Amino acid sequence: MHFITALLGIYRAEIGLIILAAMFVAFVRERYSPTVIAVVGACAYALLGMLDEKALFSVFSNGAPLTVGAMFVLSGALIRTGVINRVADKIMERAQKHPRLALAEVMLGAFVVSAFLNNTPVVVLLIPILFKLAQVTGYPVKKLLIPMNVLAVLGGCLTLVGTSTNLIVSGIAAEQGMVPFGIFDITIYGAAGGAAGIVALLCLSFLLPSDPPAISGEDGGNVQEYLTELAVPQDSDLIGREIGSLGLFGRSVVLIGLKRGAEIRRRDIADEELRAGDRLVVRADGTAIMTLRESGAFDLGIAADLTTSAQDGTVIEAMVAPNHPSIGERLRDVPFLQDLRVRIIGINRSRHLPGPALAEARVRGADRLLIAGGDDAMRSLRDNPHLIGVDISRARAFRRNKAWIAMVAMAGVVLLSALDVIGIGLAAFIAVGLILITRCIDPEEAWGAIDGDVLILIFAMLAVGLALEQAGSVGLMVGWVKPLLQSAPAWSLVFVIYFFALILSELLSNNAVAALMTPITIALAHQLGVDPRPLVVALMIGASACFATPIGYQTNALVYAAGDYRFADFVRIGVPLNIVVGFAVCSALVLLG
Repeated sequence: MHFITALLGIYRAEIGLIILAAMFVAFVRERYSPTVIAVVGACAYALLGMLDEKALFSVFSNGAPLTVGAMFVLSGALIRTGVINRVADKIMERAQKHPRLALAEVMLGAFVVSAFLNNTPVVVLLIPILFKLAQVTGYPVKKLLIPMNVLAVLGGCLTLVGTSTNLIVSGIAAEQGMVPFGIFDITIYGAAGGAAGIVALLCLSFLLPSDPPAISGEDGGNVQEYLTELAVPQDSDLIGREIGSLGLFGRSVVLIGLKRGAEIRRRDIADEELRAGDRLVVRADGTAIMTLRESGAFDLGIAADLTTSAQDGTVIEAMVAPNHPSIGERLRDVPFLQDLRVRIIGINRSRHLPGPALAEARVRGADRLLIAGGDDAMRSLRDNPHLIGVDISRARAFRRNKAWIAMVAMAGVVLLSALDVIGIGLAAFIAVGLILITRCIDPEEAWGAIDGDVLILIFAMLAVGLALEQAGSVGLMVGWVKPLLQSAPAWSLVFVIYFFALILSELLSNNAVAALMTPITIALAHQLGVDPRPLVVALMIGASACFATPIGYQTNALVYAAGDYRFADFVRIGVPLNIVVGFAVCSALVLLG
């Protein structure tokens, strides 16, 4: 024991670096998640006495992770109120008339919107849109997904709130005594990288694959589409209106046909005037169905008892068991529909839409049903041995009447922090309070919008960085590097920091790299007598703008899976992109910083 204590006293800094090296190896091998490795690493430093209890818990006072969490909630509110969905619908509406222009608008939109929103939901939303635009324009979808992802990542480098990496670096830099960054302080450098990235994408598009995906990643496994029917009530205000003028249809609600009596029409129905009893056959996702249900403008779905309202009770989701006695029969004839006061408001079938209409759809095993009804009916359905996984549906209606509040809240964060009225963290927390009190989003949904894995990783890596400082490991690394860089011109340091951060982030978590390298970068700048601010900005952007591997950034993995890319596809286009963007950002920092 005394030997270990003495060893720690003499080689404290070196042991700190050995633990760090072991963490790097674990990150690269990927046997455990980055969060687990970071937490275990922080615990190792604590157990060896390199990080005392007070220092360990001091990382929770860092405002950067809390600001990241608040921005997650604000992004979730924009999704919950249908703002993002409405924008996507407008894009698809324009794509019908001007597909190539809409494609350019999608790319530009990904770049601009990602400057203020978490780019992960932006990319998730745009993936199915690009699949549809690829069909309309004839462009291979593999030539669209990677460029969209690149622009979303570059857009995140435009502002301080664009990525969690920017907020982490900014928060640590402020704790180290640097002047806090404003929301647009990095914009000019991010814009230089963005412009270079756009030009490089246009010139290097021949490096992108053009073969179709072997698997359909159009919805990324995130969207379940249902067949349903919208019946026009006898006293509806919609009677006499043209179907095309209803404003209902877009990306989330697609009109399939008009059911009038026993006839189902599928062509030339947009100009048809609605009559009482008409049934619109549509394809819609779960959220859209719940929004239609809540509006009460139509009698949604089918029921044996016509007095049963879709708005009554709750909505459950159930899967038809393979041994269900009604398999092969029409949906309107299933026994529970006759026996219970319920309404079937949607049917989903994997990789195929049933039909021709909801009532006439033939039941198959593994069909998923959305069923609305009262508590007694729900209990009976849960006891039904021929239904599997009966549970309350997770789909929620959009709160479109609250959309303006969510937009004002997000705009307020940007304006208040840009004008230096209050800090970005405080502005974000006030905005979260506003959207919660106005019920733009429910508390459980707000907390669900927060990526807890990211926050724990950030806190753990902050603890690791603090342990390295206290153990003297940071000073030791700076001492090794200082003689190598002492005679180098100051501008070269920007390139060194940028590309070192980029290479590490291609292999490790970019948030972990940011938390680890920020104190080292600042200490190195002080030792060399140069301004640390350009180096910190280079670290911010270098740790995010990683395009050469599917694991370089969170959204890379999303398009990698959706587009069925190969690893080499990312390397082929990503390496030159990394070089071009990096050179542009670093040159802007040298000339303007």
